[in-house]
Amino acid sequence: MAPGSIVAVSTFLRDDERFLFDHLNNLCGSDYLQPDPKKAKSFEHEPHVEVVYHLSSFTHKHRITLKVKLPRWADDVEGQLPACPSVASVWAAADWHEREAYDLVGIRFTGHPNLRRILCPEDWEGHPLRKDYEFPLEYHGIRGK
Repeated sequence: MAPGSIVAVSTFLRDDERFLFDHLNNLCGSDYLQPDPKKAKSFEHEPHVEVVYHLSSFTHKHRITLKVKLPRWADDVEGQLPACPSVASVWAAADWHEREAYDLVGIRFTGHPNLRRILCPEDWEGHPLRKDYEFPLEYHGIRGK
């Protein structure tokens, strides 16, 4: 689904009597960077990131998964994070899920009430769940293994 549609679609799925998806089970970010050459034959996507939403309806006892596909970098400029509208106004539970996807995968959620890191320190550079992320050898004088 297009990023610009996610808030309207989410609101519709939450409020429409036929669906009543009143619970956001999970929201996560996934990075689809082309794998190493041995696995490249089975990779059928352009490199991109996705926001994946898992929803449930307690009333109707059904589930659905929504996906928003984003470019790896905004405007194809490396380092410019892709953006997706926040659904925190639709489901309050999205607040921390979106912060985690921002922190670890580097997806900026526009309209989020408090978009900042949730797991990594504020001065951490990069987003550790990106496939091309290189872990630093040192952080504030502490050497890694």
